[in-house]
Amino acid sequence: MCELFAMSSRQPSALTYSLNEFSKHGGLTHGNNSGWGIAYFEERDAFLVKEPEPASDSPWVKFIAEQELESQCVIAHVRLATIGKPMLRNTHPFRRALAGRAHVFAHNGTLKGLHDTEQAQNAHYQPIGETDSELAFCLLLERLRSVWLNNDQAPSVNERLRLFAGFASDMRRLGSANFLYSDGEVLFAHADRRIYEEGGGFSEPRAPGLSLRNCVACQQGPEWACDGLRVGLGDQSTLLLASVPLDEYGWEALPEGTALAVRDGMEIARLST
Repeated sequence: MCELFAMSSRQPSALTYSLNEFSKHGGLTHGNNSGWGIAYFEERDAFLVKEPEPASDSPWVKFIAEQELESQCVIAHVRLATIGKPMLRNTHPFRRALAGRAHVFAHNGTLKGLHDTEQAQNAHYQPIGETDSELAFCLLLERLRSVWLNNDQAPSVNERLRLFAGFASDMRRLGSANFLYSDGEVLFAHADRRIYEEGGGFSEPRAPGLSLRNCVACQQGPEWACDGLRVGLGDQSTLLLASVPLDEYGWEALPEGTALAVRDGMEIARLST
């Protein structure tokens, strides 16, 4: 049961992970003990920290919790391995360079048979590890490559979202396809179905696969906090995405098959896949 989290804000926000909640998701009370990672964007690049160990045991998690790193866009992932052993090369988020900027991707779900498809064999981008998730990222970049490289400027948000939504629609045929992806300018998310922990076991995949919180609508002070996470809000727009709501207030469960484009802490486009 992997956990996804993302933040987008108009100005760089201080985002602090503490151990309580996300380390629990990383191995203390949940089964997510196969690795974790977090990416902080800064303009065209991204600072990425990840390791194939339980977050609950990691000194790196403690280090990050103490730094209050600032970013306009953050993507984080805690992993329960299904395809690919717990190794660094199989740990999310994944990062690739395209058109002179870092692109970062994380996935919750399993895409059965993806490695056997013809498109996987002939893609320009090839995975380093064995996961279906990294391969899916490579296939997404394959679709985006032409619009990024054949233009003098960044492709329009609508064009990028159309390609992202089409990719997500194809991936849904193979299994649960909850995606977080950013090119440093726009954060894209796709909500599908996810497995839930119930009665000591796991359920069949069902919606919602992602939930959204607009902190403009529910801001109650200079920061938003829950167990394990604190986000500086200030006088600006901030939007959060998570696999499950992190507190009891202000979260929108995204319908199955929803693709979003988010920039500067605001949702700017939405499509159904």
